[in-house]
Amino acid sequence: MDDTPDRPRRPSVRRGRRLGRVLGVPVYASPSMVLLALVVTVVYGGYARAELGLPDPMGYLVGFGFVLCLLASVLLHELGHALTARHYGIGVRRITLELLGGWTEMDSDAPTPRIDALVSLAGPAVSLLLGALATAAAVALPDRTVIEQVAFQIAASNVIVTVFNVLPGLPLDGGRALRAGMWALLRDRNRATVVAGWAGRGIAASTAMFALGLYQLRLFTLFGLAFVLLVAGTLWQGAGQSIRLARMTRRFPLVDLEELARPVLAVPSGTPLAEAQRRAGETQRPHALAVADAAGRLVALVDARSAAAVPAQRRPWVAVDTVARGLAAVPALPVELSGEQVVHAVQAHPGAQYLVTAGEDVLGVLHVGDLAEVLEPQGRRRGGPR
Repeated sequence: MDDTPDRPRRPSVRRGRRLGRVLGVPVYASPSMVLLALVVTVVYGGYARAELGLPDPMGYLVGFGFVLCLLASVLLHELGHALTARHYGIGVRRITLELLGGWTEMDSDAPTPRIDALVSLAGPAVSLLLGALATAAAVALPDRTVIEQVAFQIAASNVIVTVFNVLPGLPLDGGRALRAGMWALLRDRNRATVVAGWAGRGIAASTAMFALGLYQLRLFTLFGLAFVLLVAGTLWQGAGQSIRLARMTRRFPLVDLEELARPVLAVPSGTPLAEAQRRAGETQRPHALAVADAAGRLVALVDARSAAAVPAQRRPWVAVDTVARGLAAVPALPVELSGEQVVHAVQAHPGAQYLVTAGEDVLGVLHVGDLAEVLEPQGRRRGGPR
């Protein structure tokens, strides 16, 4: 399964071990791939021993070889996405192989619905071609041999992945193609993403109910049920992420740094924390506490979390400097940034607060919670009305 949900365009922060570069694209493997390798090696190794009469070591070696073939199939699928995107001028940052497939991270979204559809369907096209080639090999090879069985399994897995992956719902490739079609129809990529995301949730729910029905009819083992429910849960989560991201993107124009920035209230270095907080409490609008040197220049910004962690009875005796960070350590956001640029900057440099600047002047401080409230109002973040 190709798990390629829409993701914010940002420097990669996901964990994974780098395997190398293929055709110029960095390839990583997530830690979940170790679990996949162990499970498939044991399961397929046991099958090879029982069906083909292989001794234990050889059976597990065949199982591990099958794992490598599956990973190669997933990699080729993702390269289909990556190379098509690169052909249309979209930069590709990395390919990551995961437990239930893989995903390709790109520098930007497709500029048009047509390109979006072509990039989305390139992966399934590669899988379908691999399935056809492996099917031809399985038919041509001698029956009940190791290589014939591996070819058959590769053919079956690629055909199944192709059929499942073109279902019209995010985060599947078919969902991305549906999004492209709705984008062309609605002239709004974000609304199209929400439609395709809900279609993906429908597919996830239907898949889970179908698996439960087969299990009740004793046509599914408990292991098979657990696996399908894991796939359905992954689909539901990916679809939800796509919906959430589309709704957040739609609110980018509401991000105005000049309005969101909290004014700075500077206190002299050495001021007790309790006194600094008392002064801040007297203001009508929330302020960001900062520390000034003897010349009145800002030198540090009080970290709200560190200040809150100081027990109330100690605050009269703790200097505000001890819970402050030097300005050089606080990320800065130029006030003229657009909403999308602000979000990308915050994703690239995660933190609790940011200096809002105009040239060398500090206009205020952006708290990440204030930004989140604009992008995702409280009701939505807590599961309220959407």
